[in-house]
Amino acid sequence: MDKLKPKLFSVMKDYTKEQLVKDIVAGIIVAIIALPLSIALALASGVTPEKGIYTAIVAGFLISFLGGSRVQIAGPTAAFATIVAGIVAENGMEGLILATLMAGILLVLMGVFRLGSLIKFIPYTITTGFTSGIAVTIFIGQIKDFLGLKIVTQEPLIETMEKLEAVFVFLPTLNWQALVVGMVSLAVLIIFPKINKKIPPSLIAVFVGIAMVKGLGFKADTIGDLFEISNALPKLSLPSFSFPMMRAVMGDAVTIAILAAIESLLSCVVADSMVNSRHRSNMELVAQGVGNMGSALFGGIPATGAIARTAANVKNGGRTPIAGMVHAVTLLLILVILMPYAALIPMPTIAAILFVVAYNMSEWKKFLYLCKTAPKSDIIVLVTTFFLTVIFDLVIAIEVGMILASLLFMKRMSEETQVQGWKYIDDENDPDRLNLRKVPEKTRVYEITGPLFFGATDKILRISLLEEDQVLILRMRAVNAIDASAMNSLEELEQNCRKKGIRLILSHVNEQPLKIMKKSSFYSTLGKENFCAHIDDALKRAEELLKENQ
Repeated sequence: MDKLKPKLFSVMKDYTKEQLVKDIVAGIIVAIIALPLSIALALASGVTPEKGIYTAIVAGFLISFLGGSRVQIAGPTAAFATIVAGIVAENGMEGLILATLMAGILLVLMGVFRLGSLIKFIPYTITTGFTSGIAVTIFIGQIKDFLGLKIVTQEPLIETMEKLEAVFVFLPTLNWQALVVGMVSLAVLIIFPKINKKIPPSLIAVFVGIAMVKGLGFKADTIGDLFEISNALPKLSLPSFSFPMMRAVMGDAVTIAILAAIESLLSCVVADSMVNSRHRSNMELVAQGVGNMGSALFGGIPATGAIARTAANVKNGGRTPIAGMVHAVTLLLILVILMPYAALIPMPTIAAILFVVAYNMSEWKKFLYLCKTAPKSDIIVLVTTFFLTVIFDLVIAIEVGMILASLLFMKRMSEETQVQGWKYIDDENDPDRLNLRKVPEKTRVYEITGPLFFGATDKILRISLLEEDQVLILRMRAVNAIDASAMNSLEELEQNCRKKGIRLILSHVNEQPLKIMKKSSFYSTLGKENFCAHIDDALKRAEELLKENQ
C-alpha cells in the first residue's frame, strides 16, 4: 500500500554533498524560471503580482518538504487562472482564500483515505479536453494586454466569450506600440531557446520588454501602471468564516481540489519516468493539501505540481525535494530584493509569456491525434469537454464530461455483452456436427458473454423459448461481473421459466456472479445441483431432469 511518508525522509538516508550542490543549483535555476511565470499567472488570475510569488514560496516549500515525489516543483499554474479569476470577481479575495483552504482540506482527506489511485478513473479525453480548453481561455484573456486595448466595462469581464466579444468591440483602441513590444517579446520567447537553452527565455523577454518601454520610449502599460507592487514578506492571515460564503465557494473548492490532484499526480508520473523513480500518490495529495492551505493563509492562490518547472528541475540535476525547497527560499530572497523592479515589466510582455504558456499546455498535437484515431465516443467526450471549458467554465466541463464519458462507456459495454443461443444442426452429414456437443431434446442452451449490468438487462429478457422446451441452460463462463439490475432480470427469467414448467441450469458461474447469487435468494431457489462447473455437466444434468419429467 502507498505509504504516507514524505519522500524527503526516504532520500536523505543516502544523501551526499555532491547531490546537495546539484540540488542547490537546480533550485536556483528553477526559481529564476518561476519568477516571471508566477507574476504572469497571478495577473492572469486577477490578483496582484506578489501573490503569485507568495504561492510559489509557501506552497512550493511545503509541497517539496512533505511531498511524495523526489523532484516535484509546485506553484501557481495556468490551469487555475480562469477559475481563480472567476472566484475573485464573484467573491473577492476572502472567497478565494476560503475556497483554497477548503480545497486543501479535501486534498488532505483524499490522501489520508488513500484516494490517490481513483484519479485514474478520470478519462484521458477529459483531462486533454479541459487542458486544451484552459489554454484557449488563457490565450483569449491575454489578447487585450498584447494589443494594448483600452477595454472599459461597467462589470469586470469574467466569461471567456465576454472577453472575446470585448476584444472585437474595443479593437479601435489598439495601441500599435504596445503590439510591437508584445511581438518582440513573443519573438524572443520563440527564438532565444534555439540559441541558448540554459537561460530562461521568459527572463530575457522581460529585460527586452523593459528596455523597449523604459529605454526606447515605447508607450505600453506596465505592471506598475495597473497594480501596486509590494515586496513585503507573506503574512499569516485568517479569513472570516461564514456558512453562506462556504456554501457559495464549495463548488469552487471541489474543482480546485480535483484539478490540483489531477495535475499534480500527472506531473509526478511524468517526473517518475525522468528519474526512474516511483512517487507516493497519497502522500503527494496530503502535501498538496497542506501546501494549498499554507498558500491561502499567507495570501497566495491555489497551487499544484508544475510539469514544466519539474522538468526543468530534473534537467538541471535536481534529484531530491531539497531542490524544490531551495527554489522556494530563492524566490523569497528575490521577493525582498528585486520585487519593486517588477513594476517595470510591460503588460504586453506578460501577455506574450502567457501566450507561450497557453501554447505549451494546449497539447494541440495530442488533441488532433485523438480526433483522428480515437473511437467516436471518446472524440465526443474530448470535443464536448473542450468547448464547454471555453464557452462556460471548467466545473460544467468536468461534470458533463464525466457524465457523458460514463454513459458512453456503459453503452459500449452493453454492446459487448451478448446473449446468443447455440446453433442446432440436424443434418448428420454436416461437417460442423463433428465438433459440436450433443444437446438433449427439449433443451435450449444460451451463451452469455460480457459483464451483466443494468445496461444489458434487456438482453436477458429477450431469451426466447419454444413451447416444447423443458430445460434452459445458461452458459456463463465469459461473465465476470453482475450487478443488482441484471440479477433482478435473472430472477424474473427464473420465475417465467418456473411458470412454464421449464427448469433452469447455470454453467460455469464465475466468482463474483456466484457470490452475488448466493447473497440473494436466487442460489437457494434454483438449487445447488443446478449450478454446474462445466457445460458437459450442465448437459448431463439436463438429461437427468428430462428423465425425471418422463
